[in-house]
Amino acid sequence: MHVEQDPPIKSTATSLDVIETVHEMGGATLPEVVERFEKPRSTVHDHLKTLTEAGYLVKDDRTFRVSVRFLNLGGRARADSQFFQVAEGEVRQLASDTGEHANLMIEENGRGIFLYKVKGSRSVNLDTYEGMEVDLHTTAMGKAILAWVSEAKRDAIIEEHGLEPVTSKTVTDRDELEEELEAIRERGYAIDNEERVEGVRCVAAPIVTDDRVVGAVSVSAPKSRMNGERFEETIPSEVLSTANIIEVNLQHA
Repeated sequence: MHVEQDPPIKSTATSLDVIETVHEMGGATLPEVVERFEKPRSTVHDHLKTLTEAGYLVKDDRTFRVSVRFLNLGGRARADSQFFQVAEGEVRQLASDTGEHANLMIEENGRGIFLYKVKGSRSVNLDTYEGMEVDLHTTAMGKAILAWVSEAKRDAIIEEHGLEPVTSKTVTDRDELEEELEAIRERGYAIDNEERVEGVRCVAAPIVTDDRVVGAVSVSAPKSRMNGERFEETIPSEVLSTANIIEVNLQHA
């Protein structure tokens, strides 16, 4: 008897959706995954089984979890990135100089990816981690990137991902965002005033080479330490200097 199967591309998309679902749920059983898909239990089971056998999921009792194999893939991709190779040491130095969190972000598929994160001697615990994805409008680094992409690309990103709030201070109005992006272009750096994490402020600068923004660098700290002259002058100066050094080194890498 001939059994009709999904076309390969559709099947691959389903497998990726299964991985994303298991990841979002922090681990899930077969029945829990089935609830999220309009597919037969047997089909979902086959995807889970295949992904587990391939090493992309692991099964603990009845719960499936995302494998650290993705760390291997992402780590290799990052290590091979010339941008990361050039920026790594400067981000470490920025964390050392400020005593706070120093971060490096790139944009992929319209979202911000934390490529690198270094804790300084005074840094607090934050929810960010290397590989974490965020909407660009919610962070200083993301807004720094949005300010330097083309208008067409910015329109496409906002059309696809929207301007959803994360905190009560997240910028969700398009006109307000455009005004802020213009201000960022004028002064050269962006700020995040508790727009993604309450109680935390951030200063970020874009990294631009050959008239193309390739990422952004930032410093994050509690607002109790990120205020006054430190927030308005000292940290912006250090972040801008770091971005400039990375840009110059990229030109000669």
